[in-house]
Parts: sequence; C-alpha cells; structure tokens
Amino acid sequence: MRALHLGLTCQNRKVAINLLEAQEVELSRSSSILESVLGAIGDTPLVELSRLTYKMPGRILAKLEYLNPGYSKKDRIALQMIEQAEEDGSLAPGQTVVELTSGNTGTGLAIVCAVKGYQFVAVMSKGNSMERARMMTALGAEVVLVDQQPSSRPGQVSGGDLELVEKAAKEIAAERNAFRADQFHLKSHPQAHTLHTAQEIIRQTEGEFDAFCDFIGTAGSYAGCTAAFKEYNPKIKCYLVEPATAAVLSGRQITDPNHRIQGGGYSMTDLPFINPEEVDGFIQVTDEEAIHTARELARKEGIFAGYSAGANIAAALSLLNGELNGKTIVVLLSDSGLKYLSTDLWP
Repeated sequence: MRALHLGLTCQNRKVAINLLEAQEVELSRSSSILESVLGAIGDTPLVELSRLTYKMPGRILAKLEYLNPGYSKKDRIALQMIEQAEEDGSLAPGQTVVELTSGNTGTGLAIVCAVKGYQFVAVMSKGNSMERARMMTALGAEVVLVDQQPSSRPGQVSGGDLELVEKAAKEIAAERNAFRADQFHLKSHPQAHTLHTAQEIIRQTEGEFDAFCDFIGTAGSYAGCTAAFKEYNPKIKCYLVEPATAAVLSGRQITDPNHRIQGGGYSMTDLPFINPEEVDGFIQVTDEEAIHTARELARKEGIFAGYSAGANIAAALSLLNGELNGKTIVVLLSDSGLKYLSTDLWP
C-alpha cells in the first residue's frame, strides 16, 4: 500500500493514507471479540443520500442510528444513563430501573439492563406501535401500557398522552423504590451525544458540513450534538424540526396535537436540554411530508427507517431548496422502519 504513495499528489497521498488508516481500524474492529452487545453501541455509518438529492445542489449526510443493537439512537443514552448512575451511586446493584418510553429508549434500556442484570420496567402509551412493546418484552422487560386520552387516536401520541405515561412511571418508581432513568432530565442523556454521536460525525466528515437538523422529542440528541458542533465550529447552523400541527417551540399555535410522527412533537415547551443560543432556526414538517420522505428513502436509497427519519430528511430537503442551497446537512436516522410495520407508514 505504501509503495502506491510514490508519485501521487499531496492530496491523493492524504486520501490514500486516510484509506489505509480506515482499513486498519476496520481490521482491528473485525478481528476483536466484544465482551457484550453493549460494545456494539455507537460508531454507526454516515451515508450520503445522493439519490434523493441528485437534482439539487447540496448534500444530505445521514447517520444510520437504526444500526445500533436496539435499532435506534436511544441505545446510546440508555448505556450512558445506566453507567453514569452506577458510577455516581444513584443506581444500586439489584435495583429496578423504570422509565417512560415511546419504545426506543425502553428497548435500549431493556438491552443494557439485560446485560447488566437489572430488572427493567418500561411504561408506554398504548398509542405507540406494538412492535416495540413486543421487542422490549422479548428482551426481558416488564412493559406497562397506559391508556390514551379519550380524544387521542392510536399511532398519534399527544403531549396529554405522555403526561399520563409520566404519572404512571412516577407511581411505579415510587412503589418499587426504583431508579428512574429520566430521559427528559438526566444530563447523561445529552452527554451521550456530545461525547459520542457528535464526535463521530465530526470525524466522519472531517468537520466539513454546514448544518444539522433534528426532530425534537426529549431534545437530547439535538442538544448534545449541537453543543459539540458549536464548540467545534460556531458557524455550523442547527435547526429544530417539529410537526407542522404542533410546532410550539417556534411559537406557533397547536392545530392538532395528534400528529402521526411518532417519538416526538409532544407540544412541550419545557425541554430543559435546549439552549436557545444554539438554535439557528425552526423547520415544520407535515405528517404527509414525513411519511412520503421515509418511503422515498426506502425506495431510492434502500434505507428502511421510521417517521422521524422522514421528518429530518424532509426538513433537510427544504433547507437545500431554500437558505442552505448548495450546502451539506447532517441528519440522524433515529430508528428502524421495522418498528412501524403495524402503522400506516408502510401500507
């Protein structure tokens, strides 16, 4: 390989050296045996969506978070929250772990708790897709399903539904003297993305990207990544993505809290992780745009992801067609389309 460097230009030599280093890292990873599945969390690929953007100037780079063991980005925070709680003593050996979930954080916690030997109780709205409840049960979790509000519809979990789940999670945690893996408030949540997800993106792009946009649920991945991006390069623009009918963070009126983009958009204005100084703009995405884009992602790019992935890419396409024409935008593909087979995402 080194002999091939002779006669190459400086730029080509740099590319060849980077290629060699990447191959050495890959060989090292492929020849090692992980102590547990927890070692497989993170280091997800970054893929250019050139087939969705071939008619426009600019690039979308998608981080395939659905390739984590639990098929979502939430595996990262589950590991970070549990290990940090072990370190600071807030989680004792043998203690039960409880958390509310739309399914992804619960799946991540079920995996981490299975490996580490904790009992885990997932508290979830009946409005979320049942694939995720079944997966958590298979992983050894106890799943408590909470009724939706009378005005809510299955597949369309509102902020009011989430309040009912939060109430149930608090009660169960108190009854069982459990550790609450509180993804809305534990600082270890955004730290997982600051320390890992964002650093991976900076390394994979060599810092050459212009913007980041992220659909907001707990806001942990947005806050964690933007903190790292802004520290690395304050010129990187970061955008919050919200459902068009429940875009409260951008100051709009709620016209329908029961949108179809599962996993976020809960009409909550009190999201403690968000730093307003690290928000460069807001993008609203309709249900139809998110669903259409997720389907196009599968058909054109061969990437089978969920609702929020469709929302993130729809937002990035909107930016490329507008103020970020010709730029490079990074998005997270938060979870797998396998988690929505029972929904109208896949007719």
